[in-house]
Amino acid sequence: MRWDHIVRGGTIVAPEGMHVADIYIKNGKITAIASEKLPGEAREETDARGLHLLPGVIDIHVHSRDRGATHKEDFAHSTRAAAAGGVTTLFEMPNTNPPVYHAESFLDQAHYLERKAFVDFALWGICLGELNNKHLDSLAEAGAIAFKYFWGYAIQQLTYQLVYQADGSDPDIIPPMGDGEVFGLFEQVARTGKVLAIHAENYDLIQTMTRQVKAGAARDYDAMLRARPGLAEKLTIQTAIAFAKETGARLHILHMSTGDGVDLVREAQKQGIAVTAETCPHYLFLCDEDYERLGSEMKVYPLIKRKRDQEKLWQGIEDGTISIVCSDHAPHTEVEKTGDIWSIPSGICGVETLLPLMLQGVHEGRITLPRLAALLSENPARQFGLYPRKGKLQIGSDADITIVDLKRKSVIRREELHSKSKVTAFDGMPVNGLPVKVILGGRTVMENGALIGDPGGKLVNPLG
Repeated sequence: MRWDHIVRGGTIVAPEGMHVADIYIKNGKITAIASEKLPGEAREETDARGLHLLPGVIDIHVHSRDRGATHKEDFAHSTRAAAAGGVTTLFEMPNTNPPVYHAESFLDQAHYLERKAFVDFALWGICLGELNNKHLDSLAEAGAIAFKYFWGYAIQQLTYQLVYQADGSDPDIIPPMGDGEVFGLFEQVARTGKVLAIHAENYDLIQTMTRQVKAGAARDYDAMLRARPGLAEKLTIQTAIAFAKETGARLHILHMSTGDGVDLVREAQKQGIAVTAETCPHYLFLCDEDYERLGSEMKVYPLIKRKRDQEKLWQGIEDGTISIVCSDHAPHTEVEKTGDIWSIPSGICGVETLLPLMLQGVHEGRITLPRLAALLSENPARQFGLYPRKGKLQIGSDADITIVDLKRKSVIRREELHSKSKVTAFDGMPVNGLPVKVILGGRTVMENGALIGDPGGKLVNPLG
């Protein structure tokens, strides 16, 4: 037998446990796993003794700004950053310019991005209510991995662009949808069988609270938390769960930031409602107390909340309420992120630091390595229809392997990140445990921090 690649002696990690074995790869697939040496030679061989083999990490929440605001980031940079950080598949968000709102825009975007892709990728489809409800079926059939609804945002009806701070002066801007229209959207997505993911913040509450807070003198982070309180997330999650229960939609809560959100999702899951949730490293490793040290670099939406929220998010991971951790990678330029917390845009780099930060969580005893394999690999693949092609190191699966060294220590340095813009709240943070080699479809694309080869990532979707 002539193997393409053999990975020898690594500890294979799965949610159910770990064991040492060799992995044999042929034509981009895992074709054998054995504890004893099999006959044959290989074009490439990796010595993984003393290292741990994760199923290729999947980051389901990435904003590469491509096409659109590519002065901030583009797909070539974001996918290289992904590979450098141990991610083998990312899900690209649909709020690009133009957005991914029907089958034609999906196919066009997939073709445009594939030639830049350093790792595999999937594409979200956007929900715009009456503007594209009629296109959701064909968008699903084209291969959209799932649908995202930016709850509470206005829409420019000529360009289909989201408007984050609508003031009512532009007649071409459609105000945020009311609950009746949102309910109809849930019904439409439920018919496709796809996941409906939501950005959960209550627009009306935020607008009212912001006016009240700005009427006063306070402009610190505590004031911003009063203007965009955890209650805004809680109210939206409550409504979304009720809609999911009524319509049968498969609901996913994006970038959950509050302890109340954890409680609501946990209770809904106990009732058998189809709801899942994700959170991000910035909510797990930062809280409001860090603002004095980090300033505007930690501004994201939803806002990073209190220490008690952080602890309840970790509890949600421990008991399985939260099934996915992802980055919400959303870069802005240094200039754009310079200023007071109220005026700058929200969002930071994250795809490259996702795995190192979560390995730090393993080092600190917050989670086990098998639980990490569930959060970053198997659960994303299962929930979005890619399993067992992705998410598992087993015979027949794609040969996507993230090799980590739990003993390797480093410090996150913004200047070393591969994104076009490098704003991160984690600059200078020590981490214990790093990805040291990344194999995508049997081909090495990163080793010891160095990227190898040309872009070779492919579009993946539940259709094959």
